[in-house]
Amino acid sequence: MAGQVTVSQGEQEVVIAVNGRFDFYVHKEFRDAYERVLQKGRAPKFVIDLAGTEYLDSSALGMLLVLRERVGTETKIDIVHCRPEVKSILEIANFHSLFHLS
Repeated sequence: MAGQVTVSQGEQEVVIAVNGRFDFYVHKEFRDAYERVLQKGRAPKFVIDLAGTEYLDSSALGMLLVLRERVGTETKIDIVHCRPEVKSILEIANFHSLFHLS
């Protein structure tokens, strides 16, 4: 299944959900999702919802790092609803030191 990115924005957080494959083919969608939010002003918190993510590769790790760099360290980013295999990849890559994982 090709990846699909959806965005929902509340007052306190922006949720970006990635369903299917989180890989190079969703790069533009993922970047556009957070850039649209940032154009309107800084979001207090980003939540990356990976409940529907079946696959994650190194390009997805790069996209998450670019988001971290783009929003700065003052903006909290949570990566939530990770399947065990996805969470394992994130932990091996030491992402738990940059993001809150659950």
